[in-house]
Amino acid sequence: MLYGCLRADWEVGVSEQIVGILGARSFVGSCLLSRLVELGHRPVAFSRTKREEADNGVIWKQTPESDGIQNASGEPDAIPCWICVAPIWVLPAHFAWLEACGVRKIVALSSTSRFTKDQSIDAEEQLLAKRLADAEAQVQQWAERLGIEWVILRPTLIYGLKRDKNVSEIARFICRFGFFPVFGLAQGLRQPIHAQDVANACVLALATDQGSHCAYNISGGEVLSYRNMVTRVFVALGRRPRTLTLPFWVFRFAVALVRCIPRYRHLSVAMAERMNRDLVFDHSHAARALGFIPRQFTLSKEDLP
Repeated sequence: MLYGCLRADWEVGVSEQIVGILGARSFVGSCLLSRLVELGHRPVAFSRTKREEADNGVIWKQTPESDGIQNASGEPDAIPCWICVAPIWVLPAHFAWLEACGVRKIVALSSTSRFTKDQSIDAEEQLLAKRLADAEAQVQQWAERLGIEWVILRPTLIYGLKRDKNVSEIARFICRFGFFPVFGLAQGLRQPIHAQDVANACVLALATDQGSHCAYNISGGEVLSYRNMVTRVFVALGRRPRTLTLPFWVFRFAVALVRCIPRYRHLSVAMAERMNRDLVFDHSHAARALGFIPRQFTLSKEDLP
């Protein structure tokens, strides 16, 4: 049962718990909504576009402007429990609104990128790492000042449901060209985490009354090299693995070309450099405090294009 929503002054049955969701349209958000409905809760999903109706147990509302605290109905909703799976740096703009909604506990999704990209060779990635770190500090300070319980989750590489920009992009490249380019040995270690496991971690974090006021790294249940991760994608697609080892200057040239295409503007030469860096994070703290148990790196038909 959700802590903060089940105290004596909240006389509501478990099947009627209300949870506010920011970032509900993201692919982690869709997993989160399904999980909350499955557990019998009543998620209130907020979106920038107006859509006030119930959808398979989910109530959709319009997110208010950052400088306002009222929703489309004219009064703030009474929602004590919140999960933010939107980029964590959007949260500070909504602090006043969340306070008006009576927030008592919040779970916010950050990323281990705050550690892996802070020394990146790409200035944009360094900026991303700083935004994540600054936003985490803002959320913590705000919550502590108001006595709000908080949990910050930092997932590693997220994959699943065809919507991620990691494994799904590798699969799409393989489907189109029949091979995948790597830099050097591509032996950097990875712990891919499925979007459904990230969503489940959010629910576990909201439910705990012992693991609050803390940030947790959450990672997948299996450690494998970048090259092996790519090989697994080939196998899941029913194709013979074909990797092409390229020098760094070729990657730099290729990335400069494909970044002209809107779909690939997020690509960076730093991604090639990281193919040989270990990006491994221990999730034992989350396992002990939250009961977090992730799956191994598996790819189903629903995960692949």
